[in-house]
Amino acid sequence: MASKKHRRAAPKEHLTATDYYKLHTDAVRDLISADESNSPPVSEAELRKYRSGSKLPLPDWGKPILIKMWFAGSVCFFLFWGLAAHVTARLDLLAAFGVGLGIVTDLLTNNALRGLAGTEHGNDRWMMFPQKRYATFFLNIVYAMFLLLCVDMLYNLLNLLLLSLGGAALGVEPVLFGVFYTGFDLLFIGMKRLLARILSDANAGLRGKGL
Repeated sequence: MASKKHRRAAPKEHLTATDYYKLHTDAVRDLISADESNSPPVSEAELRKYRSGSKLPLPDWGKPILIKMWFAGSVCFFLFWGLAAHVTARLDLLAAFGVGLGIVTDLLTNNALRGLAGTEHGNDRWMMFPQKRYATFFLNIVYAMFLLLCVDMLYNLLNLLLLSLGGAALGVEPVLFGVFYTGFDLLFIGMKRLLARILSDANAGLRGKGL
């Protein structure tokens, strides 16, 4: 039995490094020359196993909403919380907060939405003022202050309701503020789009009647 094992193992002693490499040259050659034309089809489910990124991909409409909420919450965290300890006048604090929200919307949030779409006007439907003009900088500030007023009124109403029920009042914190702020923003953007559609349909009807 020992002699048989010896005879089977003996040929391996004569193999060199070059011999081992030659055993795999065909596989290496196939790997280098592989492309879509000569590769077997692979299902999308199998490809997802090897892709990096979130295991829970967001839908197309979820990404713009998440971006808007994140920027609004970030401004709340850095500006509102940062100034609350130093600015005692409530109106001054809200004014600075609103200006900061408008500037971030014009310079960061809207540009992030454009970058997400890959084209300049790809995500215009998620912006109140999608045009890139000097005037929109100030319009976004005014609009942000209006949204902040709506959120402030919502907080007051919710706190009155909670206190009447014997609960504790809500404090302003980034996550919930981002949800409220983005919710009002989407509401008014939807109203603007609906009004534009109604006016467009009305104009088309007038043209059809020759008026």
